[in-house]
Amino acid sequence: MATEVAPVASTEAEKPIHTIILDSSPLLLNTPGISTLLVNSHVLLTTPSVLSEMRGEEARTRIETLYKPFLTVRSPKPESIKVVKEFARKTGDGAVLSATDYEILALAYEVEVERNHGDWRLRSTPGQKRVNGRPPEKTNETTTEDKNLVEQVQSPIEGVDEAELADQVDTLKLQEATTSNDSEEVTIKDDQAPVPSLSQEESTPDEVIVTETVEEESDSDGGWITPSNIKKKQAKDEDGSDKSRGETKHLQVATMTGDFAMQNVLLQMNLNLLSTKTCKRISQIKQFILRCHACFATSKDMSKQFCARCGKPTLTRVSCTTNDKGEVKLHLKANMQWNNRGNVYSIPKATPGTSNQKWKGPRQGGGQGGWGNDLILAEDQKEYIRAMSTMKRTKEKDLMDQDTLPSILTGNRDHGAGRIRIGGGKNINSRKR
Repeated sequence: MATEVAPVASTEAEKPIHTIILDSSPLLLNTPGISTLLVNSHVLLTTPSVLSEMRGEEARTRIETLYKPFLTVRSPKPESIKVVKEFARKTGDGAVLSATDYEILALAYEVEVERNHGDWRLRSTPGQKRVNGRPPEKTNETTTEDKNLVEQVQSPIEGVDEAELADQVDTLKLQEATTSNDSEEVTIKDDQAPVPSLSQEESTPDEVIVTETVEEESDSDGGWITPSNIKKKQAKDEDGSDKSRGETKHLQVATMTGDFAMQNVLLQMNLNLLSTKTCKRISQIKQFILRCHACFATSKDMSKQFCARCGKPTLTRVSCTTNDKGEVKLHLKANMQWNNRGNVYSIPKATPGTSNQKWKGPRQGGGQGGWGNDLILAEDQKEYIRAMSTMKRTKEKDLMDQDTLPSILTGNRDHGAGRIRIGGGKNINSRKR
């Protein structure tokens, strides 16, 4: 007997993703590994600017030896960069995205349009409820043949009256019905053994017995699991579990990055985003943003200390979630109360005559202990600009350096975590130790 060979599935059907676009973070951290990427995709793409960011010797060696044979380097078009820049400006992430980030987003947009033949599954503006369009219809080869066949059937036959044609159609239908009934009767007689003629009283119990057996079989198939229906039950359970889990769709293009601003733009634009840990599609991300308690404006730049709209130092850190539908939700604290501690004291008046050197010390002005001198209340003050420039020039401490002493020995306490003090503080008139 000839052995049956099972059909081999194509490689494109086995791999869930066709193209994965890599940012610098998965290449630097080497998560996921190159083997996982090759198992889940056919093409690996990146930009030249991402490779130029790899300055570490270990990372460059790993890319040259492992990733380079399977990595395709491609630069996006200026039109694609313009589209993603406009979208990121509307989402509020444009201020924190670099040129390399824009190139990765533009490449994802460009390849998505190429693979899906248009931007029909993307969003043009943030918060758009529906996508741009519908998927393009597939061309069917038999459409022209079907149209010709319909035209031939609908066109009247020459030389034949319509009434006569209708009579002929009715007769053909009757003939088909009779032939189908005759075939059913023949099959029944062939399957059953010849039964001797019985009287009406003897035939009645036999018919009842037959109907009872049919009902028992239907009950057993519906409720109980038997050796005859166990395969059907297993297949039915598998179908139900698959439907509950959701079908795994084949993704044409997906991007892998660890930047929160890029992830936000990708999800709001409806571009596919992959996790660097599980290599699965991400449908929701969580990040932290700054929200103004006074005018409710939001900012993605976590280094800001003043609101860009009202100019007040009333920014609070809140959590924010973005899903694949483009919906952005802020999760605020219930019954949140703004802390006014330290604001009950009035700001002391400026001491006149400082330019003429009449001021002789903090005791003559600026409140107790001179706390009102050089007070920062706005972002455009010269004191704030001077403090920012001084902080940028300060060299960061290297904890691994042998000459660096910990703060517990030096006595330095950086309670602001490297941030400039705004306002008078909470304990402006308290007694100093």
